[in-house]
Amino acid sequence: MRIIGLDVGEKRIGVAVSDPLGIIAQGLTVIERKVPGEDICAIVDIINEFKADSVVVGMPINMDGTRGKSADKVTEFVDTLKAAVKIPVNTYDERLSTKESERFLISSDVSRKKRKNVIDKIAAQLILESYLERIKNNVRT
Repeated sequence: MRIIGLDVGEKRIGVAVSDPLGIIAQGLTVIERKVPGEDICAIVDIINEFKADSVVVGMPINMDGTRGKSADKVTEFVDTLKAAVKIPVNTYDERLSTKESERFLISSDVSRKKRKNVIDKIAAQLILESYLERIKNNVRT
């Protein structure tokens, strides 16, 4: 049950991947956004390379639970991705994943320049970790 996790931003897409058992999430790469078709092709290539069973995309819900412009853009991206692949594409509330990533990198004494290059990958990993934990807990209940 390998799952790809995505943190979709305006400039970059952070990508994470689970192990084949769907237990551990690992940051994989950051895709620099170009044009939507190329972004989707890059993700499809990753899905095929890792033989992923599903994709989870972080949904940027506002702190009050409402959806804003960012959520609308991610929804559009998800719809395009769903049309391009034959595996499930799910969304997952990503509130604070980028902020949590930044706090982690700051506490690890990573410079501002280096943080910019990895923060999206770490955010994708945190989204995927949370999603995997939810799946694990739902199976047990």
